Amino acid sequence: MTTFVDRVELHAAAGNGGHGCASVHREKFKPLGGPDGGNGGRGGDVILVVDQDVTTLLDYHHSPHRKATNGQPGAGDNRSGKDGQDLVLPVPDGTVVLDKEGNVLADMVGQGTTFVAGQGGRGGLGNAALASARRKAPGFALLGVPGEERDVVLELKTVADVALVGYPSAGKSSLISVLSAAKPKIADYPFTTLVPNLGVVTAGSTVYTVADVPGLIPGASQGRGLGLEFLRHVERCSVLVHVLDTATLESDRDPVSDLDVIEAELREYGAGLEKRPRIVVLNKVDIPDGQDLADLVRPDLEERGYRVFEVSAVAHKGLKELSFGLAELVAAARAAKPKDEATRVVIRPKAVDDSGFTVTREDDGIYRVRGEKPERWIRQTDFNNDEAVGYLADRLNRLGVEDALMKAGARNGDGVAIGPEENAVVFDWEPTMMAGAEMLGRRGEDHRLEAPRPAAQRRRDREAERDDAQREYDDFEPF
Repeated sequence: MTTFVDRVELHAAAGNGGHGCASVHREKFKPLGGPDGGNGGRGGDVILVVDQDVTTLLDYHHSPHRKATNGQPGAGDNRSGKDGQDLVLPVPDGTVVLDKEGNVLADMVGQGTTFVAGQGGRGGLGNAALASARRKAPGFALLGVPGEERDVVLELKTVADVALVGYPSAGKSSLISVLSAAKPKIADYPFTTLVPNLGVVTAGSTVYTVADVPGLIPGASQGRGLGLEFLRHVERCSVLVHVLDTATLESDRDPVSDLDVIEAELREYGAGLEKRPRIVVLNKVDIPDGQDLADLVRPDLEERGYRVFEVSAVAHKGLKELSFGLAELVAAARAAKPKDEATRVVIRPKAVDDSGFTVTREDDGIYRVRGEKPERWIRQTDFNNDEAVGYLADRLNRLGVEDALMKAGARNGDGVAIGPEENAVVFDWEPTMMAGAEMLGRRGEDHRLEAPRPAAQRRRDREAERDDAQREYDDFEPF
């Protein structure tokens, strides 16, 4: 059964905002006490938070769909709806958040680091909040905005000071098991290690972590073996340790050629791995042939500038020298690393004269309006309510959409789409839709929208016919 997962696709859905309420206060002897509809609650966010106790993305492999709770709708008597609860998802330290195209959205390193994967929708305003001197008793409320839905990819890059790299069965797992308290799987066949293993080593006053990465083979940077999946776990390590097998049974291999192959794969992978400080560990020198081969290749390796350690994980030979040598390199890397500064909050306000939308004419003659405000207002509008649609027209006009359409060449009756192509509201444009106080009709109605509503007109005609029939009946005098 899989117990370690370092790459998942997460489907995050934030909570929807609650709808506002359209209500009129009523009590004895005061049937029309004014609007008292409350606002809807805000939808919950989906938030990723680094938790040091989490070491794998396994939970999101089994349950990739996560949704925050919705905001509650408003109610009469000025009662606002309850906000939705934020959904907090713990992730391991070193998690990288990417979009579907591979662009990095966040690099989450350090306990408590957060990233909002899905923004909750804002709640709709009730008619009490929409009341004004011109519209004293609105017969509508704004709808809640749907929460943000986003698919993100989570990749775990192990945060460690030292990475052990080398061929399969070079003895990396055995080495980390004797240097630290880690208990990786150890066996005498290749690719025993299928997941990175972490261990903590104490050398004097220096405490550092060591990562045992699955074995690399030629072509690992292009996806052969397990290298491509786990080379990313080496990216954050400050020091690289080449673990070379001096007792290999393969006749076409030797420590020097193994080193050249692994170095070539690290250069091909990139990410700055070729510039990291590194040392060479000649492992399995407890075997007579292994010690002879170590004595043979050590001068060549030192001539290349490598610091070489001869160790035996089985006989516990050379481990103290190795641990202190690594502690020295780790301390130097930490000292050279720039100190982390306190996170500063950067506020970038929008320009005062920024209208916040664009108008473009498409090939099919449709004028498309894109912008955060117009698209949000569209989602908040109840199109079954004429007064709400008229309010939307007023808002768009005040924002300058009508002037922009005129400048773009739009004429009366041209098609206008607000929003993206896959989720747009399309209507026939009628200029000069701005309303005055004298144009407001009964609650829930708008005189400007009477013509496109034949059903409402038929209802009024039937009511008029009934009234005429009633008057004729009342005026009828029997002989």
